[in-house]
Amino acid sequence: MLTDLSPDQLATYRSTQTAPAGFDDFWAETLAEAAEHDIEVRLSEVPTGLRTISTYDVTFRGYAGQDVRAWLRVPAHTTGPLPTVVQYVGYGGGRGHALQNLLWASAGFAHLQMDTRGQGAGWSLGVTPDQAPSSPQVPGVMTRGILDPATYYYRRMFTDAVRAVDAARSLDVVDNSRVAVLGGSQGGGNAIAVAGLRSDLAAAVAFVPFLCDFPRALAVTESYPYKEIIDYLMVHRTEVEPAHRTLQFFDGVNFASRATAPALFSAALRDTVCPPSTVYGAFHEYGGEKEIEVWPYNGHEGGGILDEERALAFLRGRLG
Repeated sequence: MLTDLSPDQLATYRSTQTAPAGFDDFWAETLAEAAEHDIEVRLSEVPTGLRTISTYDVTFRGYAGQDVRAWLRVPAHTTGPLPTVVQYVGYGGGRGHALQNLLWASAGFAHLQMDTRGQGAGWSLGVTPDQAPSSPQVPGVMTRGILDPATYYYRRMFTDAVRAVDAARSLDVVDNSRVAVLGGSQGGGNAIAVAGLRSDLAAAVAFVPFLCDFPRALAVTESYPYKEIIDYLMVHRTEVEPAHRTLQFFDGVNFASRATAPALFSAALRDTVCPPSTVYGAFHEYGGEKEIEVWPYNGHEGGGILDEERALAFLRGRLG
């Protein structure tokens, strides 16, 4: 059944989230610190047995110059430069196996799929550690360092995500004028964040995005991963204010209002993991040209392969 706002209410819903003082300075300083480290992209071709796609194991410097892994997949024997998709992964997952996720390279794009630091044991493989001091947290990453924006987990991940675009742009096979970011759930939240932090993207795609409209999400869902924050604050009762202040610096609503690249969103009306009102909270604030696909009878799976089919058409139109 529908557990969130009706379609008519979603059309007019606006998030109560606000950008904190110092939001832009915080991110400018964070990315400037990362840029002090050379991107240092290292490639090693992986023998997969495929005849139509060449795959490379990639390492680049992300947050604080720390190594982040990725896969690069390109059409075999290509000379480039190619339109490029930089993809981010959903919560708990990593970059997966070299033989997975072949759509984008099969369609003629260069495809850089970023690994997810400290994740990759939930449903797909990951190999990138999260190098950060420990602190009390609920299992998962949603409350890791949550009492200070400087120590919060997503500061590191979003910085990695921005640097993944830099890594792609350093490659001869990539057309720097035709780079898009894409992801679903947590990956969609990453895509929105990167779109808000960069002005040089050709497009952004966010399927049923996570990490959007924290005030609404924490009020209307009992599903994980948002519930990690609820569980934490049930115990750390005096830390509600600093936790919510930190989340303001990482909310897709605030990144969306700063984004300019054309964007495709999707939302599912029976999604209890990323309730549709949270998606619309970011969508309505999105600063660039935008469109949204809505799946009235689906949960967090959204449109599944139809989301990807729609994204392929969207990116063909934007990137060629």
